[in-house]
This record gives sequence, C-alpha cells and structure tokens, in this order.
Amino acid sequence: MNKKINLLLFSGDYDKALAALIIANSAKELGADVSIFFAFWGLLLVRNPEVPIADEKTLYEKMFSIMTPKGPEDLPLSKMNFSGFGKEMLKAMMKEEDTPSLTAFLNGARKKGVKFYGCKLSVEVMGFKSEELLPELEVIDAKQYLKDALESDMQLFI
Repeated sequence: MNKKINLLLFSGDYDKALAALIIANSAKELGADVSIFFAFWGLLLVRNPEVPIADEKTLYEKMFSIMTPKGPEDLPLSKMNFSGFGKEMLKAMMKEEDTPSLTAFLNGARKKGVKFYGCKLSVEVMGFKSEELLPELEVIDAKQYLKDALESDMQLFI
C-alpha cells in the first residue's frame, strides 16, 4: 500500500487522542505512511511527563505549564469527565476489554514510525520548550504541515 494519511490533532481530550492514535496505529499496520500534526491542545498528548518544567519560562508560561495536563494519562475526557471519575470508569472498561491504554497506543505509534509534527506557532504561544516534548516530535510551521497534508491521500481533523 503506497497510501499516505495525515491527521491534525487539535484536541487535548483523552478519548479524541485515543481515536487519533488507534487510526494512526491501524493505518501503519496496513502499510500506510502516517503523520500527525499536533496543534494547540493536541500538543498536550506529546508533552513528556518525565521532564520537569523548564526554568527559562516567563511567569505566564510557568503558570500555563502547571495548570495543563502533563502527558497522555493526565488528559481529561471530552464528555462526562466528572472531575476525572468518568475517565477512570472508561479506563476500567478498557481494561476489562483488554484494550491498550492511551500511553500504549502512543508508544506503539512511536515504535511504528508515525511521524509526529508539532505546530511551531502553537509550541511558541503555549510556551513549550523542545525538551518538554517527546523527542520524536519535529516542530514545523503551517506551510510545512499543509504541504504534507496536500501530498496525503486522506486528511483527518480531530
């Protein structure tokens, strides 16, 4: 299969990130080239939970870093989150069905070679430093993303 799929992940919600990664992993297993462009809240999925907040941030950037989820398992549900209780119910149901976690799907996409692109403007506005994001993430501008999307057979916005 010589197909190319491009996803734009704008959401920072657990269930939407899960859907994007299920599609990305499945497409790679079918032999497609897959890229994901992470913009604004979508960047929270590729935030490295192992890395502390960078010291050289402005006050607003530090506050933003403290108040936002730090990594995939901290993301809330888009609906029925109920202060995290809804997400815990979903995760329990996923475990009962032997469904991998969001982190497992993310690591699967990393191992399979899904290309991760971060929106340059989003990274700058949200105050992320490169060391705070997963090493596979390449920061690109909107024109580079559009070139990738225009060369793709399928584009999905999540």
